[in-house]
Amino acid sequence: MSTIAVNLQAIRRRISEALQGDRRSVTVVAVSKQQPVEAIRAAFDAGCRDFGENYVQEALPKIASVAALPITWHFIGHLQTNKARDVAEHFDWVHGVDRAKVAAALSRSRPAARGDLNVCIQVNVSAEDTKGGVTPGEAPALASEVAKLPGIRLRGLMGMASPTGEVAVQRAQFATLRTTLEAIVAAGIPLDTLSMGMSQDLEAALAEGATMVRVGTAIFGERDPHPGPLPREREKS
Repeated sequence: MSTIAVNLQAIRRRISEALQGDRRSVTVVAVSKQQPVEAIRAAFDAGCRDFGENYVQEALPKIASVAALPITWHFIGHLQTNKARDVAEHFDWVHGVDRAKVAAALSRSRPAARGDLNVCIQVNVSAEDTKGGVTPGEAPALASEVAKLPGIRLRGLMGMASPTGEVAVQRAQFATLRTTLEAIVAAGIPLDTLSMGMSQDLEAALAEGATMVRVGTAIFGERDPHPGPLPREREKS
């Protein structure tokens, strides 16, 4: 069994233990940025079907290399409008919509043959300047705009907690994302996805209702700290 397969088993065990009998379906998105195609194939062979990429220029050759595999691709990086067409044409999910302009660009560019593009609005629940996303108070208005656009389907919200080991802080921030989603649903917009939780804090996210966790290091191991130049696209996971 490969190291990646062993790591995926460990992640599934962590999820099962965190859910404590809750039968909620949780999708593991394997964050494969800066990982070779061989690592993606190993994770696929171990049962992973959802993969997340942060950089369009890095992702497109990978997507082409494994086009024969039934993979669901998630774009989890900061999205600029000039990259919207590439993302709309090649990805199945976009997790970081934080402006109506970006959502509109995705809507215009989504090929009809591919069906609706699933999107999540990013909410800055930690109020950190280094993180993108709208404030919790701004999320309902943006959700109302995005939900009306053709070619895309608003599925839920995405957020990241502060990089802290304090579980109470993590849970409070994830709870803010959950209550924001509940308020939007109460206003008549059907949402079913809470994309929150990563390698270091997925238990706190699951305790607050996460349905999708984005896991990189805990699956693939530590990334090369000197991988060479990356595309000039801001990281978000």
